[in-house]
Amino acid sequence: MNGTDTLKTARQLSVDGKTYHYFSLPEAAKQIGDISRLPFSLKVLLENVLRFENGRSYTVDDAKAIAEWVQAGHSEKEVPFKPARILLQDFTGVPAVVDLAAMRDALLNLGGDPRKVNPLVPVDLVIDHSVMVDVSGSASALQKNVDIEFERNGERYEFLRWGQEAFNNFRVVPPGTGICHQVNLEYLGQVVWTNSVAGETYVYPDSCYGTDSHTTMINGLGVLGWGVGGIEAEAAMLGQPIAMLIPDVIGFKLSGKLKEGVTATDMVLTVTQMLRKKGVVGKFVEFFGPGLAHMPLADRATIANMAPEYGATCGFFPVDEMTLSYLTLSGRDEHRIKLVREYCKAQGMFRDENTPDPVFTDTLELDLSTVEPSMAGPKRPQDRVALVNVGASFAKDLAAGAMGVPGDEANKRVKVADANFDLGHGDVVIAAITSCTNTSNPYVLVAAGLVARKARAKGLKPKPWVKTSLAPGSQVVTDYLDAAGLSADLDAIGFQTVGYGCTTCIGNSGPLPDAMVDAIEENKLVVAGVLSGNRNFEGRVHANVRANYLASPPLVVAYALAGTVKLDMGKDPIGIGSDGKPVMLADIWPTQEEVNATVHEVLTRKMFMSRYSDVFKGPKQWQAIKVDAGSDTYRWNAGSTYVQNPPYFEGMTMDVKPLASVQGARVLGLLGDSITTDHISPAGNIRKTSPAGEYLLEHQVRPADFNSYGARRGNHQVMMRGTFANIRIKNEMVPGIEGGISKHYPSGDVAPIYDVAMRYKEEGVPLVVFGGKEYGTGSSRDWAAKGTFLLGVKAVIAESFERIHRSNLVGMGVLPLVFKEGENRQTLGLKGDEKVDILGIENLKPRMMLDVVITRADGSVVKTQVLCRVDTADEVEYYRNGGILNYVLREMAKAA
Repeated sequence: MNGTDTLKTARQLSVDGKTYHYFSLPEAAKQIGDISRLPFSLKVLLENVLRFENGRSYTVDDAKAIAEWVQAGHSEKEVPFKPARILLQDFTGVPAVVDLAAMRDALLNLGGDPRKVNPLVPVDLVIDHSVMVDVSGSASALQKNVDIEFERNGERYEFLRWGQEAFNNFRVVPPGTGICHQVNLEYLGQVVWTNSVAGETYVYPDSCYGTDSHTTMINGLGVLGWGVGGIEAEAAMLGQPIAMLIPDVIGFKLSGKLKEGVTATDMVLTVTQMLRKKGVVGKFVEFFGPGLAHMPLADRATIANMAPEYGATCGFFPVDEMTLSYLTLSGRDEHRIKLVREYCKAQGMFRDENTPDPVFTDTLELDLSTVEPSMAGPKRPQDRVALVNVGASFAKDLAAGAMGVPGDEANKRVKVADANFDLGHGDVVIAAITSCTNTSNPYVLVAAGLVARKARAKGLKPKPWVKTSLAPGSQVVTDYLDAAGLSADLDAIGFQTVGYGCTTCIGNSGPLPDAMVDAIEENKLVVAGVLSGNRNFEGRVHANVRANYLASPPLVVAYALAGTVKLDMGKDPIGIGSDGKPVMLADIWPTQEEVNATVHEVLTRKMFMSRYSDVFKGPKQWQAIKVDAGSDTYRWNAGSTYVQNPPYFEGMTMDVKPLASVQGARVLGLLGDSITTDHISPAGNIRKTSPAGEYLLEHQVRPADFNSYGARRGNHQVMMRGTFANIRIKNEMVPGIEGGISKHYPSGDVAPIYDVAMRYKEEGVPLVVFGGKEYGTGSSRDWAAKGTFLLGVKAVIAESFERIHRSNLVGMGVLPLVFKEGENRQTLGLKGDEKVDILGIENLKPRMMLDVVITRADGSVVKTQVLCRVDTADEVEYYRNGGILNYVLREMAKAA
């Protein structure tokens, strides 16, 4: 907390006889102008400035800039922001903790005290991304998957247990508890945060950075939070404010109510499509309007969760009575709930029916009564398809060749060896109730259970080629499904619980039977996955499943029964009942009254309080892990294939080398539009024939024990080999070839991207990558930048960048550069055999134009300019130091 407070906004608040200190927005308004109609989300940014105002990194001018935003609904000014806390999941959290451990070593080498490398704000790491659906469709699936998880991830879990003991302000929620965003929503999030300084208790808005893009889910609770790369998160942990342009705020007005038969998932897919079309990348979205009055908090969280899919930084719901009701239901402390109410009202941050609509940059509106049952796919979450049109849409895509196979064999079916069924295009091979988006929402999960109950009564079963799974987002889900008797119904039709964590949606779908994989690969079948997730990018769910559709949990059950996406759910039966009669979807679909009555009957405050009473204890396998608690620095195991000391700080000194232009760079990749961070840094399975697979085989790891890229993010040797290695990526330098392949020049040799990059590294040749629009969307973020850096890439030149990936590239010392309007790799006629010079870097300034000289293979030269997306003065400093962590280390060493 600051001591100067030149705006004189310090005030006190008394709740139940306890005194809290806070920095008052109404008092600030008297000095900087009316903020009554400032969006609620920007009020959180303003309070952050008031609290940390020090005349240097936080100034009165920053506060005025936010207040002045109201006049135009837009600003070109930037302000610093420090979140109240950090949320990690283990895929992104392990490398963050690896970096902290490496920084301790590096600081020791620079003559500093390694114990100074410590989170300065509370950090919670939830281990939720490591469980895989190895076993499903059986009563023993949960226990077997847990056993396999601990056997597979022993090295990682030992490392995290060390981190839990070695670092202050760092807690670990053990495996088997739930998905990080649901644990955040149900337990960790407090809406307002408190902290003691010099014996005084300060209260301020809860806010959160997370190393998972769907951290945005917490905005449904009125907590401002969004996903950042692991690099940014580490800097925030270490006390660095992150500068951000004051964002545009798009107001999304909700009116009306969902009609019968329509779910929150249908609603969020509609919202996602609308906002993608609107264009909200880099912006806040704030929801308002009469539709909020009756919208359950679970539905708000579902909408907030998918902000990355609609492209926004966050989708924010203000605090109101519905928020307080949820805090009560989920077992939060009663005094804290009173504090939330009193503090938010004192700050003008509490929404009720008398609250005037804020000023927004722009608005759009949805009448909820117009939402139709929907799915999204087959490749992108924003590609919503009305449920009744899914079959026709799939057939059209298949016929057009959009699925990557000839479209003239739509009805092709092939026999599966040693099985009593055949397989064809459009068959559903994975049906998964998974992902944070929906598993936090009791209404859609209860609906899935009721569909299962009605299907069971009619004698329906999933088709034999469908792999079914249920991965609840927290143990509370199991409690209320058990209480309603619905677990038995889900079990009866193959949806046994397989684990508590992020499974199919992150690519942890586990194996399909070998005979099915052979049939799919040999016959180029376009089979489908239907999942209640938020991501369906190519190659993400399963390497052999080309078409993937996002759907509500009850629809996941329905498609498991139907076994194909080629039918019209409005007209075609989904199966034949035990009485020999066709069963329609309408025959097994519950009414909203049934769903609501069940939820309100079985979901209790006691369930939450019981499950979270000892949340950090974990299962017996976690408790049994031995911890090397006496060491301030980590004792790296040179033989580990999971955790290695990364090379970012090798040879680092206190001196900073002068910046220099990039000369004679070769092209490593020539990539198209919508290259996601899944394409750049895959999180799925590791193939035997890939460079990463070959590395693991060389280190005596059996293919059965490869685990996933995500689980091995603590080992840079695996991850740099996996960079640009997605099986669906298309490098235009090698037309007609799918996968992470490139071409070396001048030899013309074609090889995996990793091998080409290492050859260039031996030759001392720098590299560039060219991309199209929306380069770097998606998750898996920090390694998308780290891997790019380790391959020797000095710059990525694209038409536009996703917000976090751009920032992470800068954070690793890689230049993100944007083509001039109307120019791209195609208008320049790039083939990938060119040499590239990037000039003017010596005098780098925020958002400056740099000269680019492209020399073609025939010796001809093209000169152009690009916009350097090093956006702020702080980012220039990070880049000059070789990356944000290098900058922080040098600052720590100076302070020693």
